[in-house]
Amino acid sequence: MIKVIVFTCGALVMSFEILGSRILAPNFGSSVFVWGSLISVFLAGLSAGYYLGGKFADIKPSTRKLGLIILSPGILFMTFPLYGYPISNWIFDLDLGIRMSPLFASMLLFFLPSVFLGAVSPYTAKLMICSLHTSGATVGTLYALSTLGSIVGTLLTSFYLITIAGTKTLIMVEGVILIAIALPFLIMNIRCSNEQSDG
Repeated sequence: MIKVIVFTCGALVMSFEILGSRILAPNFGSSVFVWGSLISVFLAGLSAGYYLGGKFADIKPSTRKLGLIILSPGILFMTFPLYGYPISNWIFDLDLGIRMSPLFASMLLFFLPSVFLGAVSPYTAKLMICSLHTSGATVGTLYALSTLGSIVGTLLTSFYLITIAGTKTLIMVEGVILIAIALPFLIMNIRCSNEQSDG
């Protein structure tokens, strides 16, 4: 189950990056500055997520906390149409220049969700290490699955999904997927010690 979640979150974060280019395009175009901003912000968010997820995983890890990590970007995705385009329009009106405008927009719109999604891999690694008592193979497998999911999410979104559904719809569907993934973990609340708790 955890391996599927890591794969799915890896796919969704890269799908969101591809969709991000469509969100920024009406105001900022699709120049190298837009793509440079997107890639840099997503990499920064994932890096922060890896670090924070690892730190958070060392503090009484449980499936409920993992559920909260996954639920947070799910809510951000579900509500994205309410704030994403207004923020993009607001930054466009600020006229910060062809470089800073897309970078600032990317930071406000995409950094936080990518932090949460980046935190999934190290947190799930901790839970699996507690369960399986192996570290190197577990961590390597999960990060490989996350990367494989990213490849699939990139190709699937850019080649097929964008032509099938609109950007807003896809982001909201991805939010529903994340929330659906999170709910069972919020209910189970299995701690790292493998003891079940209803608190």
